[in-house]
Amino acid sequence: MEKLVIEGGIPLEGEVVISGAKNAVLPLLAATLLADGNMTIRNVPRLRDVNTTVKLLQGMGVTVGVDDDNNITTNTETINSYVAPYDLVKTMRASILVLGPTLARYGEVEVSLPGGCAIGSRPVNIHLSGLEAMGADITVHEGFIRAKAERLQGARIVMDKVTVTGTENLLMAAVLAEGTTILENAACEPEVTDLANCLNKMGASIIGAGTPTIVIQGVDRLQGVDYTVLPDRIETGTFLAAAAITGGRVRALKAAPDTLDAVLQKFRDAGAKIEIGEDWIELDMRGRTLKSVDITTDPYPGFPTDMQAQLMAMNCCAQGIGVVVETIFENRMMHVAELIRMGANIRLEGNTAIVAGMPTIYGAPVMATDLRASASLIMAGLVAQGKTIVDRIYHTDRGYEKIEVRLQKLGAQIKRIS
Repeated sequence: MEKLVIEGGIPLEGEVVISGAKNAVLPLLAATLLADGNMTIRNVPRLRDVNTTVKLLQGMGVTVGVDDDNNITTNTETINSYVAPYDLVKTMRASILVLGPTLARYGEVEVSLPGGCAIGSRPVNIHLSGLEAMGADITVHEGFIRAKAERLQGARIVMDKVTVTGTENLLMAAVLAEGTTILENAACEPEVTDLANCLNKMGASIIGAGTPTIVIQGVDRLQGVDYTVLPDRIETGTFLAAAAITGGRVRALKAAPDTLDAVLQKFRDAGAKIEIGEDWIELDMRGRTLKSVDITTDPYPGFPTDMQAQLMAMNCCAQGIGVVVETIFENRMMHVAELIRMGANIRLEGNTAIVAGMPTIYGAPVMATDLRASASLIMAGLVAQGKTIVDRIYHTDRGYEKIEVRLQKLGAQIKRIS
């Protein structure tokens, strides 16, 4: 099993090019199931979850090509199966995203239930009730969701909880439904807007993406297009947080500043100097004092749950006391125990962490429990005194492309070992 070994204490300095967004590319790849002809997705990050999605599409018979730049081209003319098997779905919950588009286009689909998740249950009942409202016949039997519909019908769907994948699944189903579908209490995340932009380019009729009410007028068919994934706002925030915690300066290139307002404000509150261009963000912490910040995670445009662990790591080394409240996932505090192993002063009360900044934290063997937890441990290792060994970094590879190579270019003493 691979690990990361980090020698801390070096301020990061330099530029990093931001990858395409993991949380945008996965629904976009699922959306290729809706397309007639070839469809090309560009700016695709080289990630474990992307590879899993490609295997899933190929397992359904879709022809998938990947070029040297990792641009992915698909063609659905060869599709011969409407099943998403357990052995792939169990490794990546986002596999549920093939449910809506496959049902809408082909009239049937069978998807393994995703099961539990390290950061929370994330049930799929909202996906299923929404599809049933559109006329689908759904059964759940022996661990599989089986759905059929001659043609989905437009409906008004009020989601009782804001869900990103639920919004995306129902959005992809509605574009080929007969009539008008209205999604109420829809997720407003930039990745949802990116999916809607792509679907509109394919010939869909969607208005209101990025707001709580999305209106979709169904069409008969969608065509394959060439589409570029938006930049990854969470990867951007992670590299900027690494600059902040080490007292360095990093400029993120090919970024999307307008997707990070809540995160950038917290960096300013922590004492960082932030400069922004059209497609770049620079964080400068040189000669400044890192200050603790209070954080409460919320659906977009609030503070993202996917940046909670990274900001908690910053608080571990900051001046003062910061309170971190997680409202999205019930189990997203598992990095706390690992940070405490490194000397952090954290008191955990349910989904609230009270973090008192320490002048020094220390390298230690730690274990990643999920994707963003792994990022927080790497950040802590970058500032810790001595050697940190981060185990189970397959979590990291799900969402960060060659993170150790990119950190090395910023001056970090980090390497991957087997």
